[in-house]
Formats: sequence, C-alpha cells, structure tokens
Amino acid sequence: MNIPADLRYNRSHEWVRLDGDIVTVGITDHAQAELTDVVFVEVPNTGRVVDMGDPIAVVESVKAASDIYAPLSGEVVESNPAVEADPSLVNTDPYGNGWIFRLKINDVSSIESLMTADAYNDLIA
Repeated sequence: MNIPADLRYNRSHEWVRLDGDIVTVGITDHAQAELTDVVFVEVPNTGRVVDMGDPIAVVESVKAASDIYAPLSGEVVESNPAVEADPSLVNTDPYGNGWIFRLKINDVSSIESLMTADAYNDLIA
C-alpha cells in the first residue's frame, strides 16, 4: 500500500499536502482500493467555508457512495475538474491527478492534528 511520507492523513482516509496556507486534499490509496472503481466525484464549490470534519465532497464507486470530510477548517479555493470529467483518476493516481479540492486553511499549525504516514499505516494495518 502506497502511503507517501510527505503527506498528512485523517481517520476518514483523506490525505493532505500542505503548500503555504493551501492544502490539497484527496482520498488515500487504501480508501480508493476499498471503494474499487470510482464512477463519480462530486467536488465542493469554490468559496465554500468549512469546518474540520464537515462533509465536503462525495465519491461514488460501483460499491458505495462515500462522503469526503474536510480534514481542516478553511475555504475551498479550487476543485479538480479532471476528477469530475474522469473519476477513475481517484483510482489510478490518488496522490497526484486524482486530488479532489484545495482549501485555504485558517490555521497552518492545525496540520499537526493530522496523522503522519506512520500513524496512518498503523491505523489501516
């Protein structure tokens, strides 16, 4: 299972990549493998303000529909049109082109509340 060490993770299987005060968010390789073939991604609207833990997006697979939760509090500054057009990117490139949205976070230090790759690996082991 691919768990990049430079990302942070939450218990609901979203990953977070920090760049300044912007985080890119997607679902983990583990999550996409559990869902199997992703057939639809509902991305959040730009400008939406969310609190950590709020449902923010939906990923549907042939097995189930799953809510995606905001891993941190902030404002949606970008959604990924590529995953709307080709939801399979979530399966084939979950940490790259399969990202779902970007948030401008309220508090950069809040990233410390998320799991490291080692802690996430322990969670899914």
